[in-house]
Amino acid sequence: MLTSPKFTAFLPTINPEASKRFYTEVLGLNLISEDNYSQVFEQDNTLLRITVVQEFTPQPFTVFGFKIEEIIHQVKALTDKGILFERYGHFDQDEHGIWTAPSQAKVAWFKDPDGNLLSLTEFPK
Repeated sequence: MLTSPKFTAFLPTINPEASKRFYTEVLGLNLISEDNYSQVFEQDNTLLRITVVQEFTPQPFTVFGFKIEEIIHQVKALTDKGILFERYGHFDQDEHGIWTAPSQAKVAWFKDPDGNLLSLTEFPK
């Protein structure tokens, strides 16, 4: 059994400069380390390592998500920064691209500069 593990998530990038701008300037994450191989962000004791790769094909499913509060406010703020939220024909999404799951969680999806599909989720209280 692991003792007091902390999670580290990994995402690939073929464009580290665009990735760095996106995660710092658009999403506001804290860059704590950077070299020729990766960028590491820390938020609330969780690490996100953006690994530089030579080639990459984005997956069609969510690869990383953020648990947030006030999803409508955050979707609007990201939209104002130029983020386009994904629309799916099989989900009943509102005018902002937010879907309410059967659990009443609210979810919206968007992509980073490499096409990694990310999500915002507001869980019911």
